[in-house]
Amino acid sequence: MARYTGPVCRLCRREGVKLFLKGDKCMTKCTLERRSTKPGQHGTSRARKESGYSKQLREKQRVRRTYGILERQFVKHFGLAATRPGKTSENLLQILEMRLDNLVYRLGFADSRAQARQLVNHGHFAVNGRKTDIPSFIAKPNDVIVVRDRSKTLEYFKTRAELLSQKGIPTWLSLDINALSGRVVTIPSRADLELPFDEQMVVEYYQR
Repeated sequence: MARYTGPVCRLCRREGVKLFLKGDKCMTKCTLERRSTKPGQHGTSRARKESGYSKQLREKQRVRRTYGILERQFVKHFGLAATRPGKTSENLLQILEMRLDNLVYRLGFADSRAQARQLVNHGHFAVNGRKTDIPSFIAKPNDVIVVRDRSKTLEYFKTRAELLSQKGIPTWLSLDINALSGRVVTIPSRADLELPFDEQMVVEYYQR
């Protein structure tokens, strides 16, 4: 399965914002705070005035890299968002948020989306009682995500259970710490998502 395997701090420097790709480590050991220039030999060059296309591209890359999705799959998500009723920009964010790897991250079972993706790939989770190891699986309201019984005996999930009480989860999700399970209460609205994106620019990028 294709995925980005390079240094993730480089991505934050390129986008000029914290993307929190390393989870809690981004709060204490952030390369962007020490080196705010863009990566590469031209990173310290004088900044040029950005064109409209350049701004749209950067915003699209910010969203895509935050969720850890490569271009081909991101285009598929955008195509799905465009076919749904309502605003394409809000539909896109809802699809990204309802991905299984993102839900595992939001529920606190992982410190980053990359870690959540790995946990899902290794088959540690079930959705509505069925083992699901596809990170791009799109959940629906009332779907229940639970750590599988055989995985609950692993030291990782035993430790994670102790930390879940300290994690804050979005209001559109519910969490049962004792059962190591979570439920999608409703599809999140844009107001529920505190994201530093201008998703409308992503729509403009693909519709140019």
